[in-house]
Amino acid sequence: MDRKSTSGTCHLLGSSLISWNSKRQACVALSTTEVEYIVVGHGCAQIIWLKHQPLDYGVKLSKVPLYYDNSSAINLTKNPIQHSKTKHIEIRHHFIRDHVQKEDCDIQFVKIENQLADLFTKSLALDRFNKLRTELGILNMKNVVWCVFSMLILCIHALVS
Repeated sequence: MDRKSTSGTCHLLGSSLISWNSKRQACVALSTTEVEYIVVGHGCAQIIWLKHQPLDYGVKLSKVPLYYDNSSAINLTKNPIQHSKTKHIEIRHHFIRDHVQKEDCDIQFVKIENQLADLFTKSLALDRFNKLRTELGILNMKNVVWCVFSMLILCIHALVS
């Protein structure tokens, strides 16, 4: 049995989805808090990379919000003191604490039912799937096809007239 978790992130610029990923963890963790801490670190790494892109255009972003649904992992990122529960976590995963202290990202709690990244990592009930899809601005293909078809009809009608 594979005990590795699947994690996912989605990145928004304003209300537009600009990047997302879903991947299986590379290591086996000893606790859910450890898994969540590693995942929030990967999300932070993506934010740091994305923050550097607008610098070419003279736009500097600071304190980019990172919404996460695990309060234990959030508390670990904000507390620089090593706890006995975290001493086994590899040092490379602790870089997130530095970035939280430098205010590169601001980790905020989000209720699990509002966690948009679940769309990429979990089997969801249709109602929740549609809610998250709509919040991310992902269109239903049936509606898109109908809209394009309607626009084509209008264009043909305008050309014939």
